[in-house]
Amino acid sequence: MSRVALGERLELPRAKLTGELSRLVDTGLVEIGGPAASRGGRRSTLVHLADDLRFVAADVGATSVNVAVTDGRCEVLTSQSEECEVRLGPTPVLGRVVDLATRVLEKTPGRLMGAGIGLPGPVSFRDGMPVAPPIMPGWDRYPVRDELAGKWGCPVTVDNDVNVMALGERHAGVARSLDDLIFVKVGTGIGCGIVLGGKVYRGVAGTAGDIGHIRLDDYGPACACGEVGCLEAYFGGAALARDALTLARSGRSTMLAEKLTDRGRLNAMDVGDAAVAGDFAAANLVREGGRRLGHVVASLVSFLNPGMVVIGGGVSRLGHPLLAEVRSSVYRRSLPLATGNLPIVLSELGDLAGVTGAAWSATERAFAPVN
Repeated sequence: MSRVALGERLELPRAKLTGELSRLVDTGLVEIGGPAASRGGRRSTLVHLADDLRFVAADVGATSVNVAVTDGRCEVLTSQSEECEVRLGPTPVLGRVVDLATRVLEKTPGRLMGAGIGLPGPVSFRDGMPVAPPIMPGWDRYPVRDELAGKWGCPVTVDNDVNVMALGERHAGVARSLDDLIFVKVGTGIGCGIVLGGKVYRGVAGTAGDIGHIRLDDYGPACACGEVGCLEAYFGGAALARDALTLARSGRSTMLAEKLTDRGRLNAMDVGDAAVAGDFAAANLVREGGRRLGHVVASLVSFLNPGMVVIGGGVSRLGHPLLAEVRSSVYRRSLPLATGNLPIVLSELGDLAGVTGAAWSATERAFAPVN
């Protein structure tokens, strides 16, 4: 933006602004551009973050890793992803993250200023490490932040994957500029990122939003956390694959049976494809899962009164049949005052939500004032 607009936004006198900008230019963080559009009188000059600033952003899921490099404005310049089981442990998974980061940085070289990473489990944001993550054996209290900071020589932030996705949607997705929102990720696991007052709410220990392990039934199916009847045990990606296999083997779904015969395995997207194609049993799985998810989201809406609910993650690719069930449950169960102007929408960023949010988290750390 122009110097004049920046000064007005920060409410700084011209002399103070000039001094601060000169200092930032000297440190290589800011560059002076050409003339700004005239607002009458002498034309101001444009200022912007230096073009060569780079941030590494990594989104580690249960079965995949996505790594991107962004500029100082958190715009993704290039990214690369590959299948990788988080259950392999921290050493091989972080090794893949570092290798992918090296590749993407080679494509868009610059000054590495910081890095952010999202992990699929409970994370101590303060300590930069996962704590007793249910689907991540060997990761408990592993010093992820310190290891990556040592390898890259820059500040590193580590957070839960759903929190960084919520941050990504808030800054660059469908919820941009909203200060209060809920982001629900439905993938291998189920989690919720909560943004209040423009900031991610993590709770005292960093476990806020762990809705996947809310118990719906004392006699329900076993969950990866060791309990039974959790939402995730009913509608996570692994649960959908399990139920799809049952439908195929029992003959209740001819489409899923055919897919099983062809490939020897089934996943959540097979359920979605069969449902769209008119398979009654598969469509019923989507409806039941969406209804259960909607019940939990309705409770969140009643409690937090957000400005928007965004649904993302791999299972969200089931699309509008899933969205319709969630909307129906929320609008039916929550108070009209809370839902009267409440959009419930699918993520716009898709697979880039995690890396975009991780980059924003990294910039907040890298650009923070030094005390």
